[in-house]
Amino acid sequence: MKLQKSKGARDMSIKDMTAFRFVEGTFRDSCLKWGYGEIRTPTIENLYLFTSAGTLTPESLNRVYSFLDWDGWSGERVVLRPDGTIPVARMYIESGKKDLARLFYVTNIFAFESSGKENRERWQCGCELIGAASSLADTELISLSLEVLKRTIPHDIEVSLSHAGLVKALLAKLGISPDEQAQAFDQLMDGKTDLPVPAAHRPEAADTLLSLLTLKGQSSGFVKNLKALIGAQLPEIMPHLDDFIGLITSLEEIGIKCRIDIPSGGGFEYYTGAMFQLFAGGEKVGGGGRYDMLIPSMGGGNISASGFALYLDRIMNMIKPDSVITSESVLVVNHDKDQKRAYETATELRQAGYNATIQLDNEKNCTWTLDIQSNGQYFLEGKGLKAEAGTMAEVMKCLGGQFGH
Repeated sequence: MKLQKSKGARDMSIKDMTAFRFVEGTFRDSCLKWGYGEIRTPTIENLYLFTSAGTLTPESLNRVYSFLDWDGWSGERVVLRPDGTIPVARMYIESGKKDLARLFYVTNIFAFESSGKENRERWQCGCELIGAASSLADTELISLSLEVLKRTIPHDIEVSLSHAGLVKALLAKLGISPDEQAQAFDQLMDGKTDLPVPAAHRPEAADTLLSLLTLKGQSSGFVKNLKALIGAQLPEIMPHLDDFIGLITSLEEIGIKCRIDIPSGGGFEYYTGAMFQLFAGGEKVGGGGRYDMLIPSMGGGNISASGFALYLDRIMNMIKPDSVITSESVLVVNHDKDQKRAYETATELRQAGYNATIQLDNEKNCTWTLDIQSNGQYFLEGKGLKAEAGTMAEVMKCLGGQFGH
């Protein structure tokens, strides 16, 4: 039998993991500087966590990995987490806290993909800002996500905005049943714009409403103009429209440009307010939004929240090799055959901040080669330079860029 990895699984090579840790480290550094604290949730969660509050769209639920966790004759159906936000909300509720929390995490999520050509295990960097209800909180999250992306990949980042509350208010005006509204919302969250409205239920303004629901690629100024154009005709949408305009204005005040794509939400039913998607080089690399009803629907009280996730797998594939700064490596070649001296030399190099490896066989995979010669001298070679040294202090001086001085 031929050995091979499972369909949709991914091995990460040394090169892959170098890029992974670079993104993870940059993300962690930015989050800590913005005042966020790191957390981690379990890989396995109870299935009802993702179904009881209507938190995922049906299409997303159809792709979860679930199984029965046996306990004697009774058991609870559990899943490999398909989402990062819902477990964080559960953790926040269980902690009993009611104060504002800035939280971040790096986690894997799982989703079945029938062809096996796409990854079924995906990594993401996520942030949740719990306990803040203003558009300033959403602006903070978008700003933080852009900072991380600008520090890691060489692409211009495009911000795409939508608003779940506005979408739901427009759907309610279509004259369709609550079940049909929920189905249409799920379709829009999954990026599908074909929304058939039965002729018997079509209101006079159906065409206008459908055109608004399927808007893509408009400038932010379009939303501001909507208030003047249709505000009097559709007073029900005004609170959501004002909230949307507030976020757009806040972003523009700090120099963040965005476009409007109403039918986009990332497959999550729990969004209630502004939603955003992030694109680099034409590929979606992250997204997030406001989910003010998620924690209340899970029994956690009236707590507002918003968050985002960056798609680590996609981002790491966009990184230029020379952007990943790593410690210089030194290969210690022990011609002297003095094992103690070789280990002491490697230890001193590591303490000075270098990666140091004692040569085995004929490996040659380091930036520098340091030969320990039988006469007690050192011979250093690397980056097209060569030097002899009598002591480790002189070696360190050479490594510090003092060749020829």
